[in-house]
Amino acid sequence: MLSRMAKTPLAIPAGVEVTLDGSNVKVKGPLGSLEYTFNDTVTITKDGTNIVFATKEDSKFAKALSGTVKAVMNNMVTGVTKGFEKKLTILGVGYRAQAQGANLNLTLGFSHPIVFQAPVGIKVETPTQTEILIKGIDKQLVGQAAADIRSYRPVEPYKGKGVRYADEVVILKETKKK
Repeated sequence: MLSRMAKTPLAIPAGVEVTLDGSNVKVKGPLGSLEYTFNDTVTITKDGTNIVFATKEDSKFAKALSGTVKAVMNNMVTGVTKGFEKKLTILGVGYRAQAQGANLNLTLGFSHPIVFQAPVGIKVETPTQTEILIKGIDKQLVGQAAADIRSYRPVEPYKGKGVRYADEVVILKETKKK
């Protein structure tokens, strides 16, 4: 028994090489390579240009995990072919960001500048002083780096100042009336 997501096989695009070694999976593509070890409750087999998922036991955990394994595998294949990107926007007077190599210097209204060191495999760019682009092949790592940068100065609800995702909608609160 599989989840609805895992019932359909995952297609491997041209130029992507998938190596299966039990529950250890290596995906190699034009942008780089990723490696992940899954729980052995789900079996992963290669069928030509497709990857097929199956469960070893008929439990609720195995059924749920089969969908998770397929989603993570799909993210690995997408990452090595297209890559992932998160965009952050900074709002506030004097708030700015500047990329220097693997470091990101942030001025967010504190008495000191904040230096964010990007993890290995993550590229940080600043097209303008108030925009931050985070790129990489590992979806989880890109999202975590964006969340870490945002956590330095989350958006405050009264003026909307702080670091936010580009597509984030912030509903401003009304100030206290006399």
